Amino acid sequence: MTLVRRSARRTAGNAARRSLVLAAALAAGLATPAVFALGPQAGPASGPYPSRPITIIVGTSAGSTTDGLARAIGQEITTETRIPVIVDNKAGASGGIAAQAAARAPADGYTVFITTNTTQAANPHLFRKLGYDPVKDFAPVGALVKGYLLLVTNPRIPARNVTELAAAAKKQQLTFGAGSSSARVASELFQQMTRTQLTYVPYKANPQAIVDLVGGQIDLMIVDLTTSLPQVKAGKLKALGVSSPKRSPLVPDLPTISEAGLPGYEISYWNAVYLPAGTPAPVVERLNALMQKAMTAPAVRRFVEQNGMEPFTSTPAELAAFQAAEYKRWGEVIKTAGIQPE
Repeated sequence: MTLVRRSARRTAGNAARRSLVLAAALAAGLATPAVFALGPQAGPASGPYPSRPITIIVGTSAGSTTDGLARAIGQEITTETRIPVIVDNKAGASGGIAAQAAARAPADGYTVFITTNTTQAANPHLFRKLGYDPVKDFAPVGALVKGYLLLVTNPRIPARNVTELAAAAKKQQLTFGAGSSSARVASELFQQMTRTQLTYVPYKANPQAIVDLVGGQIDLMIVDLTTSLPQVKAGKLKALGVSSPKRSPLVPDLPTISEAGLPGYEISYWNAVYLPAGTPAPVVERLNALMQKAMTAPAVRRFVEQNGMEPFTSTPAELAAFQAAEYKRWGEVIKTAGIQPE
């Protein structure tokens, strides 16, 4: 009888221990997602961020400068972390389609938005309804690059410099094309500073406008070097100045627009990285570190230089402050130009 009781007690004890072990295992399993959500500081149970594929959303088509920059950076992140990086092109609505998709993505660091001043500074002043808020819907990660523009004309325009072009614009009605907010606002700023009135011809993209500029359907553009410089080198367009504060290494003999006759003229476009609002700070910081390191890679630096841009990296806080200043500046130019939101 005693042996039976002892055996029963041992059996009950073993069962209780098994239940405790099972309960602990289930608790650990259920806790794993919550620990993982803490990001890179979560500890050994979760692994560091990133631990699964990252998607970079861009608001332009494949082959664009922003697309190329995103792919170059993505490759460096993969090299550093061994995590695949996928670039998802969502062109349309001046980057608005991409911005909406990025803003609505989970705030876990695995959907990244590499964009430009178009979505984050210009669009709010150009469109009545955006479908996203460029400030409230995003967590700034860091700036990447600044790029500059060329003032180019069709060769039949007799002006040899910026001063002569401004004089010609006061005597005859000249037309300018633009397929991006940067190209349009740059031309609007030119008109404001020269007190001239040009006729705006809209395009869906800058390359289409360049084709018409070469063909003589429009007279001038202020457009990115990537799009315009090949046509200048081929002798199909005439360059009068670059919008940067100093001369570009790609065209060292070409003066800046400021030194060519319009003191103080300067405008740039820029690329920066954002995550959906609410992304944990450790994830933002880790992605910033990965982006900063990628920007120092030879392949990325080469891409930046070949496209007439320059590195312009920052902390998340610095990007937030820079974006606020750009938002104000672009808004002032657009308002002064009398452009009504669409």
